[in-house]
Amino acid sequence: MNKEKVYLAQTDTTVGFLSSDDKKLSSIKQRSSSQKMLQIVDRFTTLKQQLRIPKKFKKLVRNSKKTTFIYANGNSYRVIDKNFPHHSFIMKFGIMYSTSANITQNKFDKQYALNNCDISVEDNQNFFESTPSKIYKINNIKMQRIR
Repeated sequence: MNKEKVYLAQTDTTVGFLSSDDKKLSSIKQRSSSQKMLQIVDRFTTLKQQLRIPKKFKKLVRNSKKTTFIYANGNSYRVIDKNFPHHSFIMKFGIMYSTSANITQNKFDKQYALNNCDISVEDNQNFFESTPSKIYKINNIKMQRIR
């Protein structure tokens, strides 16, 4: 598997584009490359290698499912729960950028998504949109719900 490729896969929340190249994903989504993008990780220890999680929120982050956290440095991460089928795919990479498989501010269009990915990763569930992740912004002292 090649991290530089753009994968179309069912994530824990929606159909998404995944890659280690955030600029390529921004181009596909037709949005500014200066806008930060979500990174998904396979486990809590991988996340701890990327940044320092405020002690006050470590337990919350470790035990959260379908929850994205924006940290003080502006980067956002979501740990994929090991019980989701998507977890086995992410484990092959450890960490990847992830974004919904659509043009910014538009609905999911399967044909558009298939035309703009290098590799489509499908299972027997097919592609579906689910409840979006909860989003919290955290720093050393407080937590704010964004969505």
